[in-house]
Amino acid sequence: MKGGKAKAETAKKADNKLGTKRKASGSDRVGKRAAKKGKDPNKPKRPPSAFFVFMEEFRKQFQEKNPNNKSVATVGKAAGDKWKSMSESDKAPYAAKAAKRKAEYEKSMAAYNKKQAGGSENEEESDKSKSEVNDDEDESGEEEEEE
Repeated sequence: MKGGKAKAETAKKADNKLGTKRKASGSDRVGKRAAKKGKDPNKPKRPPSAFFVFMEEFRKQFQEKNPNNKSVATVGKAAGDKWKSMSESDKAPYAAKAAKRKAEYEKSMAAYNKKQAGGSENEEESDKSKSEVNDDEDESGEEEEEE
């Protein structure tokens, strides 16, 4: 009979250990959620892919042909089917537009990252370059001397 009790006691201990492990892992998740930062509203949005550039144009055409359609899913399915049936040469203009938007995005991200690394978030810098600011100071100094 001692063997039966020992098995029951070890099973209870194992359950308790499992319970503490679950609690510990659950509390870790809560801590990670609490530490998560919010999104920066000034960060540039990612550029659309060639398909989404195509979708912008396709939505307008589809809406003209089907003015009574209110289903987003129908538009998406029709656009996907058309995109799949298009050849690479037909997709090329959309890929070019997407590449252009990606280049613009990379420039704006570089400026954004430079601003984040260079200054504090509370400082607002003017859009003028340093040379324009210096030119304004020089002009104002000349005006004061003339008066």
